[in-house]
Amino acid sequence: MRPPISVTRPNNRSLGKRGLVTEIGGRTSHVAIMARSLGIPAVVGVKGIARRVQSGDVVAVDGSSGEVAVRPDAGELAKWRQRLQQHEAAKNGRYVLAVLPAITTDGHEVSLWANIGHPAEAKIARELGAEGVGLFRTEFLYMGRDRLPSEEEQLAVYRQAAEHMAPYPVIIRTLDIGGDKDLPYLGLAREANPFLGWRALRYSLSRPDIFRTQLKAILRAGVYGNIKIMFPLVVSVEEIRQAKEQLALAQAELDERGLPWAENVPVGIMVETPAAAILADQLAYEVDFFSIGSNDLIQYTLAADRQNEKVSLIYDPFHPAVLRLIRGTIAAGHKAGIEVGMCGELAGDPLATPLLLGLGLGEFSMAAPSLAAIKEKTRTSSLRAATKLAQQALDLSSGEDVRVLLLN
Repeated sequence: MRPPISVTRPNNRSLGKRGLVTEIGGRTSHVAIMARSLGIPAVVGVKGIARRVQSGDVVAVDGSSGEVAVRPDAGELAKWRQRLQQHEAAKNGRYVLAVLPAITTDGHEVSLWANIGHPAEAKIARELGAEGVGLFRTEFLYMGRDRLPSEEEQLAVYRQAAEHMAPYPVIIRTLDIGGDKDLPYLGLAREANPFLGWRALRYSLSRPDIFRTQLKAILRAGVYGNIKIMFPLVVSVEEIRQAKEQLALAQAELDERGLPWAENVPVGIMVETPAAAILADQLAYEVDFFSIGSNDLIQYTLAADRQNEKVSLIYDPFHPAVLRLIRGTIAAGHKAGIEVGMCGELAGDPLATPLLLGLGLGEFSMAAPSLAAIKEKTRTSSLRAATKLAQQALDLSSGEDVRVLLLN
């Protein structure tokens, strides 16, 4: 379900739901991602908006179309309210889909999961029809504080998510800091190219004390539900092996302390770099599952900062180079007999659903409010037609041509 429409006042007196408008950022920035997860309408990268809005102004926001209206007159406001009512009616109609399977018209079933940043979101996601958590962003547990979370603090959070979603799986991504997510208390040096720097798994491997504390908390939480571990920003087989060595050490430390932990916890990786996608045929034999992180995969493949509105036209999820990397990753995973999902924003885009079905994607993980729209699209799609569509898309030379194909 796309972000709703909002008609709101900046002083919090709301005529509709709360809305968010920013001057900088892109639709895959973490502010935008969190807004979608919470069902908050957001439009980002609106230059000059702060100068135009005064305290007490009415601001209308459509997170689906990207429209923003400042101080609409009475006639315009009535149209915005009507639009909001239509959106709410459509949303309520989609809630009936929550209990139905995500199955195509010709009988092919896929799994629809949710991305979360807080354990309470797991319960909401399940109510909206999620069959698991495809991405638990643990870095939000580390932010907004002046010290690292302890093993016990992490255990409590991971356990809560596992219990809310049980018996369905919860994929917990290990700490992904760096890039646009900084933790001041760690004293990370400012980098010229933070998205290409000391972040995610490479940071965790350099700080085994922090890494193993998190791994121990995840292993212990696995006793209370169906937990999986996922490592971010992998670029080599060696990184996976080093991460699994740390996991083995964490298990041994728990044994020494006599604490219960879940054995045989599946281990997977985010495929979000061109290196991982190209090496997918080798990496697949090192792990139990892949999850394609489309946001960073697009960014790194096209050399376009996903938060820079100046290159927003270059940052294209339908670019043929991106689609070919996705196809190769899925094919390599299937050949190795492992599950392949996607937890990037592309998984929650209804326009992309038939294309991803045709490429063979088996698990779609997205912001919970998007679940109904993707399920609706899946249930009205044919796998046979989607497969043919995907083959046609892969032969095209531009993202715009792919969009035209998908819209027709």
